[in-house]
Amino acid sequence: MDTNIDASEVIATSNSNVICPPKTDAACCVQSFAVPFNKAAEATLGRHLARRLVQIGVSDVFSVPGDFNLTLLDHLIDEPGLNLIGCCNELNAGYAADGYARSCGVGACVVTFTVGGLSVLNAIAGAYSENLPLICIVGGPNSNDYGTNRIIHHTIGLPDFSQELRCFQTVTCYQVVVNNLDDAHEQIDTAILTALKESKPVYVSISCNLPAIPHPTFSREPVPFSLAPKMSNKMGLEAAVEAAADFLNRAVKPVMVGGPKLRVSQACQAFVELADASGYALAVTPAGKEIVESADAYIFVGPVFNDYSSVGYSLLLIKEKALIVHPNRVIVGNGPAFGCVAMKDFLQALAKRIKKNTTAYENYHRIFVPQGRPQKGAPREPLRVNVLFEHIQKMLSGDTTVIAETGDSWFNCQKLKLPQGCGYEFQMQYGTIGWSVGATLGYAQAATNKRVIACIGDGSFQVTAQDVSTMLRCGQKSIIFLINNGGYTIEVEIHDGPYNVIKNWNYTGLVDAIHNGDGKCWTTKVFCEEDLMEAIETATGAKEDCLCFIEVMTHKDDTSKELLLWGSRVSAANSRSPNP
Repeated sequence: MDTNIDASEVIATSNSNVICPPKTDAACCVQSFAVPFNKAAEATLGRHLARRLVQIGVSDVFSVPGDFNLTLLDHLIDEPGLNLIGCCNELNAGYAADGYARSCGVGACVVTFTVGGLSVLNAIAGAYSENLPLICIVGGPNSNDYGTNRIIHHTIGLPDFSQELRCFQTVTCYQVVVNNLDDAHEQIDTAILTALKESKPVYVSISCNLPAIPHPTFSREPVPFSLAPKMSNKMGLEAAVEAAADFLNRAVKPVMVGGPKLRVSQACQAFVELADASGYALAVTPAGKEIVESADAYIFVGPVFNDYSSVGYSLLLIKEKALIVHPNRVIVGNGPAFGCVAMKDFLQALAKRIKKNTTAYENYHRIFVPQGRPQKGAPREPLRVNVLFEHIQKMLSGDTTVIAETGDSWFNCQKLKLPQGCGYEFQMQYGTIGWSVGATLGYAQAATNKRVIACIGDGSFQVTAQDVSTMLRCGQKSIIFLINNGGYTIEVEIHDGPYNVIKNWNYTGLVDAIHNGDGKCWTTKVFCEEDLMEAIETATGAKEDCLCFIEVMTHKDDTSKELLLWGSRVSAANSRSPNP
């Protein structure tokens, strides 16, 4: 049984379609990129940082200028192979770096001190939750101002410059303030290496007067650095595999569930190999609840058990039945735990020891009822959301990537069947509304060989709409489906109130105003299935070289049944009474 990982059901098709976008291997990431050298350039901090970014595979840096980072931006612009993309605000610059990292393997953004840093902070927190390596660079105060007890602008009016640093300490894995040149080389290199090693964001603050100053430590031909691959403890790996194989081979109907940490562990293909070798029924979170509760043993690979993925803690997980594989640790039931065991190594070794058992898959296949097609509507009938996603399904190919915004798009996109090579991205752990606009910008900028199809609710779009203009400046050709249902639908299903109703915008009119005749852009509103079919035909045909914005008018109560169930469960979890 060859395996395809799908977010909505247990299926068995091509084994090469893993819903994990390609992630640049850390060791290759910092060695494989030739960096052209400008003989006329000085050996400066700014030049060194720019060259390091290109070395690790960053071709585009998302930025917002401010007086503390302007000189640094000059050096980034001057670096061959590095493209500086100006965003409308720092939050979207961070979201764009997030989307870029999902496609390229690492991302970078540059903002100014405090007013920029605290604005981008929310996006950096989201990237931390998703295990994405981001280099967040902040232009800081003049090095002479540190320790002087002076009050400077872009602060809260205190002579303490550490407020921004303290805020970043909880949402980055490494922080460095570069305010002298003697240590700058080591500080910058350590920060970048740490981001790649930990697959988390790092914070790099650089005093505004330092980027243009030459210093002997900045080699004019920087030696490429690399990361040693993480190695499993050989004895621990063997013991973990033996215990896991014994645990699973004794089960009658074991199942497999893949989680979001497969990507950070670079173990997607190893997961598929184990699925093919085992024959187990297979799903990925957050849609694995149904098969788990009917199994007598389950292997969770890279899971995150939060209130959302467990549907308001309603997942009936019995610890004695669970084999949990973390990026560097394996836990077998209530028995032993094995540390220093890399997920990829473990899955590859376990695939050679596991006995094929298709019982759970066969049981599921017998009772499985294929997803029905939406009921055919009358001519010009108001468009239903399930009809919209039926047509989006037909648009998917290996040359597309789906980006699902926080909200009902989570659940509707979850049910899409992804063709081989089709990408899929969403942010369920952090779940910040508005993320997808910047993420679409960043992902499309990195994945020039794919067309992004973004599904965004109207409430989310109102948070970050401005950077549609940056998509146009960059000549991107994404298709954005703006689902206009008049409010925060996901919040309505958790707890309704007048605060969930938003002011309706003329969204196509807004995008037309942003377009302003500069760049390639096409917009339309659709009210029925006939309108939708015509819009999709145009977006994929005559306007395939344009940014296409399709505003879909739907009823405010038209939601997926999955959101209805999930919302009630999350509401119950949120409203639990205090413990006595």
